Amino acid sequence: MLEWLSRLFGSAEHSKDKAKERLRLVLVQDRATLAPGLLDALKEEMINVLSKYMEIDVQGLEVNLESSDDQVALVANIPVRNVKRKV
Repeated sequence: MLEWLSRLFGSAEHSKDKAKERLRLVLVQDRATLAPGLLDALKEEMINVLSKYMEIDVQGLEVNLESSDDQVALVANIPVRNVKRKV
């Protein structure tokens, strides 16, 4: 029964990791002085541009900001299914 509930609601450890990642992302966005929704808008524009040249897995696409010391980096993981030969 406990295993079933764990699968239904997810493990506490998994939820904790997700919450930590969301908090980290909010803090990085705040440090980068991004307006709310700007990262989502950037992601949508990247999808539109990249889709002209290749077929991408939108569900697997990840775009994040990562911070180290006083620098912020845009990190994108974009699964490519196929490259279009003609534009």
